Amino acid sequence: MDHSTHHHHHVDHSEHGHGDHGHGPASWAMAAKATLHCLTGCAIGEILGMVVGTALAWGNVPTMVLAIALAFLFGYSFTLFAVRRAGLDLRAAIKVALAADTVSIAVMELVDNGIIALVPGAMDAHLSDGLFWYTLLGGLAIAFVLTTPVNKWMIGRGKGHAVVHAYH
Repeated sequence: MDHSTHHHHHVDHSEHGHGDHGHGPASWAMAAKATLHCLTGCAIGEILGMVVGTALAWGNVPTMVLAIALAFLFGYSFTLFAVRRAGLDLRAAIKVALAADTVSIAVMELVDNGIIALVPGAMDAHLSDGLFWYTLLGGLAIAFVLTTPVNKWMIGRGKGHAVVHAYH
C-alpha cells in the first residue's frame, strides 16, 4: 500500500451539535448554567445601578452607564472569586474572567438595556412603578434566553465559560 495515498478520515461533529477543535459537546444545560452564572452578576449590577441612578434622579445616560459598569464588575467578580479559590494568582484569574465572561455579559447587557430603552416610559419610571421592575426583570429574562445559545456556541468551541471549567 502506498502511504502517500493513505488519508486520515476526519469526522466533523459540528453538524451533530458537538463542538469542534477537539472540545466536547456543549450541552444546553451547560450553556444555561454558564448563562445563569453570568445573569446573576449582571442582574446584581444592573439592578443596583438602575436603583442608584433612579434614586439619585440621574438622567437616563448616566444611570445606564452605571448599571452597565456594575453589571460587568459583578459579572467578572463572580468568576474572579471562583478561579482565585481554585488557586490562580490574581493576574491569571483576571485573564480567565475576561475570557470567560466578556461576550456573555456584553450580549446580556445589550439585550437588557436595549429592551429598557425601547419600552415606552421605562427609562422615566420610578422605583415605585411596576413598569420599572417589569421592564428591568423582563429584559434580564429575555437576555438570558438570547444569551444561552451564544454561550452554548462558545463553550462548544472551547471559549467563554469553557475556559473556567478547567479550574473547577
